Amino acid sequence: MLLQLVLGVLGAMLVVMIAAWAFGVARRNGGWTDVFWTWGTGATLAAAALCDFGAGSPPGRRWLVAGFMIVWGLRLGLYLTPRVAGHPEDARYAAFREDFGDRYASRMLFVTLPQAPATALLSLSVLLAARAPGALGWRDALAAAIFLAAIVGEGVADGQMKRFRDDPDNRDGIMDRGLWAWSRHPNYFFQWVGWLAYPAMALEPARPLTWLSLAAPLVMFGLLRYVSGVPPLEAQMLKSRGDRFRSYQARVSVFFPSPPKRRGPRVPV
Repeated sequence: MLLQLVLGVLGAMLVVMIAAWAFGVARRNGGWTDVFWTWGTGATLAAAALCDFGAGSPPGRRWLVAGFMIVWGLRLGLYLTPRVAGHPEDARYAAFREDFGDRYASRMLFVTLPQAPATALLSLSVLLAARAPGALGWRDALAAAIFLAAIVGEGVADGQMKRFRDDPDNRDGIMDRGLWAWSRHPNYFFQWVGWLAYPAMALEPARPLTWLSLAAPLVMFGLLRYVSGVPPLEAQMLKSRGDRFRSYQARVSVFFPSPPKRRGPRVPV
């Protein structure tokens, strides 16, 4: 039954991402890809978590997992939607538009659609957590604490960056204060932390299937750190900020927070 649910998530998300592609092309803003993916993933995985199909897990755990996905979707969706709607196209998607040229529409489809199987992989962790047997206990509390810490941390990081960007004096500056003094991408780090809540609930080393609950943190780390998160954003920052951003790179950890290095001259930002 787990496979059927994962395939159902995949089918639903293919529909969502085709709609995201069409809407983004029509509005000439690829950033809508992220908006559709966020709302679609949150809603689809919340619905999947509530499915019983003889799982044997208590309803309270299924509702807890569904609640995680609803809160995740609302927090990120309400942050991204006005940002995409009210600002110029994100630099990552603007670069696609420039690189793809006249073939932008067709090639953008192959940028958008892979996000559907990404959600299907995330669903493995969510579904295994929701279907974990036994009464609610300390592992569920641990998962809730991890998830809450991630939501708060990501919200703080996003809030710090928003206030920085809203200040006209920082128009060409580099945010290196608060959480951003410890990690160049604290919002991505805390987003990744949130996905650790699911293996905290589901992983039982003696049950091989539950090792699949590590899928979400592994997939999200790979995507955020090496694919669609850090690399394109840092490439754009190097292009627009040059040596000032290189100085920031030399001082601050790329992903996992750690005290900033004090060696070397600091380039004014």
